[in-house]
Amino acid sequence: MSFKTNILACLMVVIVGGVLCAAGQEQAKVVDAGVSSASTDAASSSAIGSSKALHEAAYSRFEGEKRYRANCGRCHMAPHKFPPRMMATIVRHMRVRATITDEDMHFILLYMTE
Repeated sequence: MSFKTNILACLMVVIVGGVLCAAGQEQAKVVDAGVSSASTDAASSSAIGSSKALHEAAYSRFEGEKRYRANCGRCHMAPHKFPPRMMATIVRHMRVRATITDEDMHFILLYMTE
């Protein structure tokens, strides 16, 4: 019994470690993108617009994912990738079933088509 418990504990440590590692890598990508955009911002004024666009894109993705989980995650496990035109049709049909607002639909569609 103790042997099985030790194996299960080791597996849990490996799984949790993998999840934390993946989350750390995702956060590092965001930080790296912010650092690289910050260094180019000082170089030219046009880079300021791209930095704002980067922040707006990150915000839209965050809001889309949050709203997907809140509205769609009740019934759907993970987002499937479809062509943007097909995804727009799917989101419009699901909007009626899930009573999603226009703003939610917009953010979810942006998230699903990235």
